[in-house]
Amino acid sequence: MEKSEGIPESPDKAGKGLSRRGFLKGAGLTTAGSVMLQHGLLGKDKEEVMADATQGPDPVRIQLKVNGKLRHVNVEPRDTLAKTLREHLKLTGTKVVCDRGSCSACTVWLDNTPVNSCMTLAFDAVGKEITTIEGLEKDGKLHPVQEAFIDHDASMCGFCTPGMVMSAAHLVNNHSNPTLEDVKHAVRGNLCRCGTHPNVFKATLAAAKAK
Repeated sequence: MEKSEGIPESPDKAGKGLSRRGFLKGAGLTTAGSVMLQHGLLGKDKEEVMADATQGPDPVRIQLKVNGKLRHVNVEPRDTLAKTLREHLKLTGTKVVCDRGSCSACTVWLDNTPVNSCMTLAFDAVGKEITTIEGLEKDGKLHPVQEAFIDHDASMCGFCTPGMVMSAAHLVNNHSNPTLEDVKHAVRGNLCRCGTHPNVFKATLAAAKAK
């Protein structure tokens, strides 16, 4: 049967250009290659790839280093660090208020960096140093910021206080002579619905001088 005039031959058959099927096949291979590169799967045999498979959805036993101590805990891959600290490890000093990263009441330190633990997966904290409000006390003595919060009446309802203390203590530990603007910047993400920010500022500056 002769081909009709004016109707080009399919690129697949003619060997010219790129067909829709060829494009999708190439895109799929490119995507797969990117994923394998991202997860370091290229060059691994089947057994190694299977060993790297995602864990869950059942609870998995992980090890966390919290306040200088290694703790073993069974968590689901979806469990946040805040939930793990409060419900599994009974470290209830870390508060969960908004549970969406907008108030910072759940602030802890992850490798000496303040983070919202309600927005951090417990799995992502494996292998890192976790410090909670309970970990600021050393040898039975409160951190200067904790003492200053008491002296300057920097808390009211108390829900925001642990997160506020963690942010302020991080500043005091890492800044020898912070200014008022430094303090405001350090606690900019910490929301206090009671409006005790002025006393928080005074307490943090006082703690910096005492330290």
